[in-house]
Amino acid sequence: MTAITGSAQKIADEFVRAWLDRDVDKAMGFIADDIVCEAPSGRFEGRDRYRQFLEPFASRLLGGAVIDVLGDDTHAVTVYTTDTPFAKDFRAMDYLTVEDSKITRSIVVFDLSPALRARGELQD
Repeated sequence: MTAITGSAQKIADEFVRAWLDRDVDKAMGFIADDIVCEAPSGRFEGRDRYRQFLEPFASRLLGGAVIDVLGDDTHAVTVYTTDTPFAKDFRAMDYLTVEDSKITRSIVVFDLSPALRARGELQD
């Protein structure tokens, strides 16, 4: 894992570890009121909408691990893997912007196909 040196990198590291441990309240402590999140499942604006995006996923995690956190004082990328009821070793990454010690923007990148397959909406 990369050494953590930037302030955004440190916040991103603490944030991703909090929700991977299913501690959504702690994770939300890093989120700005006016966060904008873009994810394969949609665009979410504001803390309440972001929590509605994060909480159902984080609360159902069977496990997870940080692969790496890269960043500086204003931007960071978290790379992680999760085990969910529908997919094991489900990998994703978030590109985060941090302003005034809060995450103001999140671009979440993951493959939706495991979830769609689990719901029967996608065939192999």
